[in-house]
Amino acid sequence: MTALNEYQRLETTGLWRETPDSQRREVVVSLGDATLMISTTTDSALSHWSLPAVKRLNPGKRPALYAPDAEADELLEISEPDMIAAIERIRTVIERRRPHPGRLRIWIGGALTLLVLAISVIWMPGVLKRQTAAVLPAAQRLEFGEIILAGMADLSGRPCSDPQGVEAMRALSGAVFGAAAPQIIVLPSTAQSTANLPGNIIVINRALVENYEGPEVLAGYLLAEDTRRDALDPIRRLLDNAGLFASFKLLTTGQLDESHFRAEAARLLSTPPVDVTTQDLLPRFDEAGVSSEPYAFAQDFSGETVLDLIEGDPMRGRLRAPLLSDQDWIALQGICGG
Repeated sequence: MTALNEYQRLETTGLWRETPDSQRREVVVSLGDATLMISTTTDSALSHWSLPAVKRLNPGKRPALYAPDAEADELLEISEPDMIAAIERIRTVIERRRPHPGRLRIWIGGALTLLVLAISVIWMPGVLKRQTAAVLPAAQRLEFGEIILAGMADLSGRPCSDPQGVEAMRALSGAVFGAAAPQIIVLPSTAQSTANLPGNIIVINRALVENYEGPEVLAGYLLAEDTRRDALDPIRRLLDNAGLFASFKLLTTGQLDESHFRAEAARLLSTPPVDVTTQDLLPRFDEAGVSSEPYAFAQDFSGETVLDLIEGDPMRGRLRAPLLSDQDWIALQGICGG
């Protein structure tokens, strides 16, 4: 290894000490080929220092103090700025050329740290929310659903509760969904047609029971909302809106702040339901034995934008018993008191 060519044979005077007990003496310092040579003023060699081993003992201060290595007793004091600059530049070049095996470990460690952080930020929140939703007991799901329902009722009015209408709604839910029938709650004033809540609860606007001639349109809306619930667990939706900390709190303590339930109730009343594709919806009509045509025309009276639902009606040409008797449908239409 050689020093930079522009500094070869650069000389200056300095003060050198061989041991801590020795008296300092004036010497000539020469910058040579990979060495720092120290000699008397009469050119008698006193010491040769290897440049790669030279240590600066007082970085940034003047005069500069150097030693041949970290544990040496020798000490060299230099005041000449050009010589100091030359030594420092050469030491920098040598350090850059020196192998640094630890840097690879640093880079690998940094990359692994970034990977862990990326996983924590991108992957872990979703896993935490899915796990929390998966382990939540059915009784607590129902409790959360009822809390959200109470918040919706505070904003839109108490649920419609005419006894005969409630019984008729229970019969319709059983006819559409079978043994796993959800509880259907009618609210007197909502901005949206339907919403699903934790605990197998579906909330609907009273217009769905009062503005149509038969229960088939309502059945279609219920099937569409149940399809949305299958696509996104209402507990997972609640946690997505509440945030990661709320998910962690629910997983560890089983509790959520009341503010999250109030916010969810307001959001469900004001946010339109997400669209459901025909491909997802038609099999649900087929399974329930419900015609998709009345629901399609309720979405678009002209039928132009719902042609797939009309032409793909699984009940076309098939017969089944009415979803409700005329008497039950009339009772259901009066669930809000007329």
